[in-house]
Amino acid sequence: RLDLSMPKELGGPGVATSTNPEELFACGYAACFHSALKFVAMRQKLDTSDSTVTAQVSLFRNDAGGFKLGVALSVALPKLDHDTAVKLVETAHQVCPYSNATRGNIDVALHVA
Repeated sequence: RLDLSMPKELGGPGVATSTNPEELFACGYAACFHSALKFVAMRQKLDTSDSTVTAQVSLFRNDAGGFKLGVALSVALPKLDHDTAVKLVETAHQVCPYSNATRGNIDVALHVA
């Protein structure tokens, strides 16, 4: 069981003692993307040990008076050179089920740390 609250953007308190659906989405997206990243890396025989994926989800107003999501994924791949890491992240973005489910519906920014 989780205590949920509305995020600040929707008029909620934004307290640290509870979570909201956007934070849960961020956790799910980061975990799913990390799995896709490891899957692609395994097929290419690339070392993803010590890798991390962090997702930050933001709420924005849309033109219809509602809200839309934005996601920033930050990926650290310390065992890979930057160019290889960028290519791997881009490929994982094509494989990840969350990326495929949301493609064209939300803005996703990819960052390689």
